[in-house]
Amino acid sequence: MTEFDWSEILLRLGVATLAGGVIGLDRDLHGKPIGPKTLGIVGLSTATVVLLAVQFAEPGKISDAASRIIQGILTGIGFLGAGVIVRESQRFRVRGLTSAACAFLAACLGIACGVGQWKIVLIALALALVLLTVGRPIERWVHRLFGGNDDPI
Repeated sequence: MTEFDWSEILLRLGVATLAGGVIGLDRDLHGKPIGPKTLGIVGLSTATVVLLAVQFAEPGKISDAASRIIQGILTGIGFLGAGVIVRESQRFRVRGLTSAACAFLAACLGIACGVGQWKIVLIALALALVLLTVGRPIERWVHRLFGGNDDPI
């Protein structure tokens, strides 16, 4: 059994909460239905469960139990994402896919924080912020270039 000290627990849970919150802040700034509080809690909760499971494994290893916990988290987070996507709106359009993907990402970042994979967390968070920042303008440019649908929504 691996016993983590207080500073390690604070680091892993704090970074997971912060990473989820940063992704949520982008969604909130764009007026989307999921924000920093929700995605911060997603990151925190996934990191908490994974950290708990990792404590019972050999150092540096992910046990079968931890693997099953991670699988359960990723399955369960799909329901949260579905709740963001499936809602009645005018013309019954599918909306909220990016917000649902951000909930999934917050969960993945929480898992990575829970197992202490800091390089993965940093790179994934940086790439996500780049995509969320410049993704829409690039989509519009490509649609204009190739004559696709330039839907502003």
